Amino acid sequence: MNEDAPFDLAIVGGGFAGLAAARAAALRGLRVAVLEAKSEIGVRLHTTGIFVREAADAYDIPLALSRRVTRVRLYGPSRQTLDLEGPGYYFLTTDTAAVLRWLAEEAMRAGAHLRTRCRLESAVREGSLWRLRAGGEAITARYLLGADGARSPTSKMLGLTPNRRFIAGVEREYPEPGLLDPDYLHCVLDSRTAPGYIAWAAVSPIGAQVGLAVSDGRRPKIDAFTREAEMIFRLDPQRARERRAGLIPCGGVVKRWSLPGAMLVGDAAGMVSPLTGGGIHPALSLGRRAGQAIADHLRAGAVLPEKTVAAALPNYGLKLLMRRALDTAPPNWLFDLALSTAPMAVLARKVFFHNTAASPVADPSPAGVLALEQDERATTLP
Repeated sequence: MNEDAPFDLAIVGGGFAGLAAARAAALRGLRVAVLEAKSEIGVRLHTTGIFVREAADAYDIPLALSRRVTRVRLYGPSRQTLDLEGPGYYFLTTDTAAVLRWLAEEAMRAGAHLRTRCRLESAVREGSLWRLRAGGEAITARYLLGADGARSPTSKMLGLTPNRRFIAGVEREYPEPGLLDPDYLHCVLDSRTAPGYIAWAAVSPIGAQVGLAVSDGRRPKIDAFTREAEMIFRLDPQRARERRAGLIPCGGVVKRWSLPGAMLVGDAAGMVSPLTGGGIHPALSLGRRAGQAIADHLRAGAVLPEKTVAAALPNYGLKLLMRRALDTAPPNWLFDLALSTAPMAVLARKVFFHNTAASPVADPSPAGVLALEQDERATTLP
């Protein structure tokens, strides 16, 4: 890369949104540069890598890197459970690092140029070009796309609106699934352990993943939860690895996420469900749309790309209201009561299966349910 060879599009960040945008724009004929600050794609992850069906269908994730989960089991504080199925609906747990490397290969196969250890240092607009400094090199580009995460340095550099509200999560991986039922995504509602959000466990293509997240202003305390999961599901604590921690935007799309010749996409722009924290699907779909729209604009004079992306944004109004309710960490007796009622099954179906017909089954037995307790040792986030 050098200043004498300008790019049509410079993308900051080699995550789901950035790689989807890179592939789409390159396929439409743009000269694309992806600037990734990390040493390689897929390291130091901040995501569970669990895909909803919509994302999996849209991107055809390789079978070898994923496994299908068709059911959800909700656990309450007193060990009552609610099992849900959505005919035709599924989730994918993934080897997330491998999926990101595959996406990077797809983007490069389409013609995108990928640079790692290439942190954006400055961005100045001069006429119709961006003059960038990244990884110690000078780079010019006609359009700049920030896809560099919840605490986006690009957003700060361009004076755009930052994310201000977050869910904080921690996850551990185990190389063997133990006794975890592979047919279920296990989700725990308990305000003592995961106030404002949930804890989870699932079998992945490379073992098991166990984690939790908490609402804004709290610290996730994962030790007690993983100890109990290890005991119940026979997971080996000595082999726990890949301890992930990160922030998930939960305040909805930020007020100002674009300016002439540049925009944010994915977590950087708050394009994440405020209720569930689901960001992979919007990252892939809106990242792809952004890449297409930028290419159409630069090559054919189509409508401004930020207008095209704005038209595709989901309406998070109701989910923002529900997020505020969850942030209060409802009392556990309310969760226990809710899990025994038909309205809870309807709500859970809408949240997990996106309104597909689901079959709920209540099970008050304690068998196989995580016993949860508070742990005073706080986990700090990077």
